[in-house]
Amino acid sequence: MRNLRNKVQLIGNVGNDPKIQETNNGNKFVKLSIATNNSYKNKDGEKVKDTQWHPVVFWGKTAEIAEKHVVKGREIYIEGTLNHRSYENDNGEKKYVYEIVSNDLLLLN
Repeated sequence: MRNLRNKVQLIGNVGNDPKIQETNNGNKFVKLSIATNNSYKNKDGEKVKDTQWHPVVFWGKTAEIAEKHVVKGREIYIEGTLNHRSYENDNGEKKYVYEIVSNDLLLLN
């Protein structure tokens, strides 16, 4: 059996300007969303556009590149892993988050 991996590759348009943040110990990271578009034909034969939004996080050198060069609307290619995590909000409710942690960024347009 092949070695299975958690790998995500997307090409899409950035939906918001990057949100630059810093951890308590000074590590920079950037959060943004990428839109991908697919289309299909419905039961009446009409073409329907389906837009999916994907939350993406960049760390380290990749975060620096995103901070300097990525803006809302720009087409980019990303590669990374799909991560799931949970946290407790201010009301004590447990929240679940999925996000793509990207280790590769290519500016396309």
